[in-house]
Amino acid sequence: MSVRIAEVRFMRTHVYLMPGMAASPRTFERIKLPEAHFEMHWLSWKLPKIDESLVDYAKRMAEDIIHENVILIGVSFGGILVQEMQNFVKTKQIVLISSVKSHSELPKRMHVAQETGLYKILPTGLLNYLDQIERLPVGDSIRKRIELYKNYMVMNDKLYLDWAIDKVLNWKNTNSTENLIHIQGDEDVVFPIKNISDCITIKGGTHLMILNRFRWFNEHLPQLLKH
Repeated sequence: MSVRIAEVRFMRTHVYLMPGMAASPRTFERIKLPEAHFEMHWLSWKLPKIDESLVDYAKRMAEDIIHENVILIGVSFGGILVQEMQNFVKTKQIVLISSVKSHSELPKRMHVAQETGLYKILPTGLLNYLDQIERLPVGDSIRKRIELYKNYMVMNDKLYLDWAIDKVLNWKNTNSTENLIHIQGDEDVVFPIKNISDCITIKGGTHLMILNRFRWFNEHLPQLLKH
């Protein structure tokens, strides 16, 4: 019996999950994969160093991956990061959720922000910003989404937020990933589906669908992942 259990553990694929910008790895707490085939590992954001490049940051993050032939799953900015991390670890598959594969998939407003540099003078105290929005006469659905997001916020450090926004807007992907799956909601307002190509589309999925559409992922991810 012990030999058979050891064999099952040996055959399992290690899945590392990177949350979205400023988010806690608890965003994955409702995601379940069959334990006979997969072992899940949550990754957490680290504070970037002053003027640290995304490549160098990805290399530091990759140090937390202690297995080979892993599956990397990244949400939003986490999806951008795992595409850079694949240069430093042996991966079996990359999965992007509510993210982008290249600079060209960013919405026009982000291209304008990058070209003008206006984003550099915007305040980035995210929790304070969300608190201010809540005081406005917004609808219940928006208020609930804000509250949901705040519950999973873990990084409100200005250095991190300024750095993260800069890296998203100025990201130039040079990777060519064959074993990549991109899952996008058709109601994502951060990275609109109209700019995204070659993806699995979730009808009614928003940018926060990893939280409120977790049942879809629990049903479909096991078949999509290679094990």
